[in-house]
Amino acid sequence: MIGLMMLAATSAMTVPGPNGPLQGTFVDAGKGSPVAVIVPGSGPTDRDGNNPMGVTAASYRLLAEALATEGISSVRIDKRGMFGSKAAIADPNKVTIADYAADTRAWAKAAADKAGTKCAWLIGHSEGGLIALTAGQQRDGICGVVALAAPGRKLGTVIREQLKANPANAPLLEPAEKALVALEAGRTVDASTLPAPLAPLFNASVQPFVIDLLAKDPAALAGSLAVPLLVVQPEADLQVSVTDAKALAAGQPKAKLVIVPGVNHVLKAASATDRGANMATYADPSLPVAAAVVDAIADFVKR
Repeated sequence: MIGLMMLAATSAMTVPGPNGPLQGTFVDAGKGSPVAVIVPGSGPTDRDGNNPMGVTAASYRLLAEALATEGISSVRIDKRGMFGSKAAIADPNKVTIADYAADTRAWAKAAADKAGTKCAWLIGHSEGGLIALTAGQQRDGICGVVALAAPGRKLGTVIREQLKANPANAPLLEPAEKALVALEAGRTVDASTLPAPLAPLFNASVQPFVIDLLAKDPAALAGSLAVPLLVVQPEADLQVSVTDAKALAAGQPKAKLVIVPGVNHVLKAASATDRGANMATYADPSLPVAAAVVDAIADFVKR
């Protein structure tokens, strides 16, 4: 029991990037253990699952530590151009999903080599699920994909639902719709003409990436996946719905679908009906990642 409670050994890890190294943190669960790459979600989300827009839940760090107690090693990563991987590219906005997928495959190979295994599992959270699904189109070095609170429909559909879910966004719906229609058609928009609350979503510097992102169909990627797929969806998720999870699973007939009640987007126990309390968990690193999430991933990886 004492041994199980001890933290697994952690170490810095790098792989080559376009202009400099990509950096991550390796958690070693012991010789011969399976290994996973934890792929972060959208925007400036770091390897621990935090970002400067008020998210300090440390979900990826806590997930890595919990997986280690289940005998699963992991590497959690900073995306190219961000945080520890800042030197990898001059402009972090000049990327595509294909670029991130290539980086993820490089991480999978390096992680498998470090752990002494033939392949690595990919755990993609939120937008990271789309990256993992893209990387998993090639079987080489990848054991399987876990799509964790990941969109299963095109991003434009998900964004529209997210905006409509909050009544306070009513004045933003029409300009947001016009912007989305243009971006879905591959055209940039003048962000200065949009209401201020929409500026982060449609910032001019990120629009080329958003155009690439909007064109992806997660369910189609699930259908052509070359490796096994687990879809884990928190039922109290305010950002990605159970509908998305079911769409992903329907795209891949052999996929395993796990719906986790009472858990939110940052993988913490939360209410689906009390939005304020749910959002409060985004800033609370003292709350553990839900055991049901860890169990679902561990069962899939070790089966």
